[in-house]
Amino acid sequence: MQKDVTIYDIAKLLELSPATVSRALNDHPAISSSTKSLITSKAKEMGYRSNLFASNLRRQRTNTIGVIVPRLDSAFMSTVLAGMEKIANKSNYNLIISQSLESVKKEVANAKTMFDSRVDGLLVSLAADTDDLEHFNTFFRKGIPMILFDRVMPQKNCTNIVIDNVKAGYDATMHLLDQGCKQVMHVTGNIKRNVYADRLKGYKMALVDRGIPISDELIQLTDLTRQAGLDMASHIRQMASPPDGLFVVSDFCAASCMGALRQYGFAIPADIAVVGFNNDPVSQVVEPNLSTIHYPGQEMGEIAAQTLINHLNGLLHLNTTNSILLNYELIIRQSSQRTKAL
Repeated sequence: MQKDVTIYDIAKLLELSPATVSRALNDHPAISSSTKSLITSKAKEMGYRSNLFASNLRRQRTNTIGVIVPRLDSAFMSTVLAGMEKIANKSNYNLIISQSLESVKKEVANAKTMFDSRVDGLLVSLAADTDDLEHFNTFFRKGIPMILFDRVMPQKNCTNIVIDNVKAGYDATMHLLDQGCKQVMHVTGNIKRNVYADRLKGYKMALVDRGIPISDELIQLTDLTRQAGLDMASHIRQMASPPDGLFVVSDFCAASCMGALRQYGFAIPADIAVVGFNNDPVSQVVEPNLSTIHYPGQEMGEIAAQTLINHLNGLLHLNTTNSILLNYELIIRQSSQRTKAL
């Protein structure tokens, strides 16, 4: 392997002092423009690379933020990461991104990697089976700031960024009831996570407010994959009394289920009205277009990154901010909109 070019190599070749070369490469005003031009030109020719890591260590900063997400193949998470990248780039920070693949074991390994990489701060959305935040204790003890977003749990001096999932679940369910649905099924994920537990709570609240009994048969816990949607359609087909409304907490799973239901002969929304969640691109591709809750992913990413960077730059103290609540929107499309109540 070829040895990296150093400022000492450049200095020796140009018969200048290493200090002069270093100052020129850092655009020091004491160095003349002609000397800077000579040194930067030679550095480029020789393939010199600035050792930002060593420089940042001297300043006790790496200008790097760690990000841990459950999955990278999520349309919602892609928009979150896009928001984070936008703010990080503007603020001259880099992101190290890893995925837990919904496993706390992998999340523990990711946390160690981030700590060993000396990230200045951490942005985390928790895995499906995470029970506590013990694996982040090294960050808390060292005073390295951490923000939880989307999938969160209470933690002292740790800001959470979420939407009101209870209200969103309530609104989605109430919309189906307003369309005349009498028997609404709720398809959700692992209720260890706040997002699914809270949407389930909102679903139940809507039923109670309308005087409709809560049925365990109409609450289905799945992994919200495409296959889960297909399996759910098959299950509905075999039910003695199929639901006339379906609230699925994932657009991708909802779209998969809806397509299979149509193949089984169910008319949507006439037989089963459907509402998803997240406003993923698939919601406007599937036929009929899917009603959904718009979850502001890019805004969440931007706010998470900006809040953390403001803290790192001394403009904000995270221990004064326990939770940031973002707005959501119920978007009504053809999949749930009936011409008249049944």
